[in-house]
Amino acid sequence: MAGDGPEYGWLYGGKGDGPDDPDGRATPDDATRPVRRPDRRATPPPDATRMMPTQPRPGAGGPGGPAPAPARTTRPSPPAVAPPVEPPPSGGGRGRGFRRPRFRLRYVFLLLLAWLVFLVAVPILAWTSVEKVEFAPEGDRPSDQPGTTYLLVGTDSREDLTKEERQELSTGNPGGSRTDTIMLLHTGSGPNLLLSLPRDSIVDIPGYGQGKINAAYAYEGAPLLVETVETATGIRIDHYVEIGMGGVAGVVDAVGGIEVCPKRDMVDKLAGLKIKKGCQEVDGATALGYARSRHTSGIGDIDRVRRQREVVSAVGKAVLSPWTVINPVRWWRLNHEIPDFFRFGEGMGPARAGMWATAMTRVDGDAGLTCVVPLQDLAVTWHPELAPQMFEKIIEDDTDSIDKKLCSPTGGIQ
Repeated sequence: MAGDGPEYGWLYGGKGDGPDDPDGRATPDDATRPVRRPDRRATPPPDATRMMPTQPRPGAGGPGGPAPAPARTTRPSPPAVAPPVEPPPSGGGRGRGFRRPRFRLRYVFLLLLAWLVFLVAVPILAWTSVEKVEFAPEGDRPSDQPGTTYLLVGTDSREDLTKEERQELSTGNPGGSRTDTIMLLHTGSGPNLLLSLPRDSIVDIPGYGQGKINAAYAYEGAPLLVETVETATGIRIDHYVEIGMGGVAGVVDAVGGIEVCPKRDMVDKLAGLKIKKGCQEVDGATALGYARSRHTSGIGDIDRVRRQREVVSAVGKAVLSPWTVINPVRWWRLNHEIPDFFRFGEGMGPARAGMWATAMTRVDGDAGLTCVVPLQDLAVTWHPELAPQMFEKIIEDDTDSIDKKLCSPTGGIQ
């Protein structure tokens, strides 16, 4: 409606109030005339860009006044670093998950501790039942010698075997006890040496004259046997180990069998043995028959002592295998077979017994020497020159210089 509001006719070229026509009479030319824009390229007047002079602050130095203080430089603040984001605790955000590995380590530690206690306690418990033997003879003995020499004796005693066990092992009825096996184990500065003394060797038995060396044990037991060996060889016996007839079979079964390597098929009814040629795993009864057989070779007792050393060495390796320690049943059975069939000389404790068992595993191949005393004939007569040389090497702890002439698996008998 006209007159109710401002007039905008001037904007569209019509008559009305406008900035150039206060009377409302703007001309058409003025209404459409373009607005002139300033030329940006025009040179501004001199005063347009002139800077205003700065006014000195109160106390500022001027001519003759104090020097102005240096301007303070404002250093930019370092950028803010966001703190590291910690992962949420395991277990659904609960703090309990961080403590769980610690608890597991504690259980592992307790389990290992219990295992170590078991490994130590079982042999100590078994050792309390081991029978000790007074083996040191009276009278003059060889003086102390370098190294350590053990006398290992395997007896044919059947007193600890039941009737069923004697039938299973083909050992016959109980009777007098003699030594089926006599060995010297020497340890020292050189290679370990395991030396077999054939049981039928003819030697001087103190108080009884000439006889087979194993008869000394039947006469007066371990002390006379030790005295006989020391007199015949000049070697001082430091420790004594005795294994009963069932000891070999019991230990072999306790360690799960051993490997033997017969060089020919062997059948011996008296020893309860029937075995094929070649390396194979055998149980306790077969291992015992393999070590006892005397009727499957042309060199009889000489070949038997070789097989006895083979069995003893295999048993030692099986006893000290890692599986023996890892398997608790095997560890328990092995340690509890010892009191039933083993006897140790007075003065020999568990630590020394362990050293002896360890040494028995290092008598084959490059680790040691395995020999029969040098012989002169099939009647197992000791060689008058070579046998004393072998004994002297042991007395002097000089096993490094023992050659094949002195150390032979058959004593030099072919």
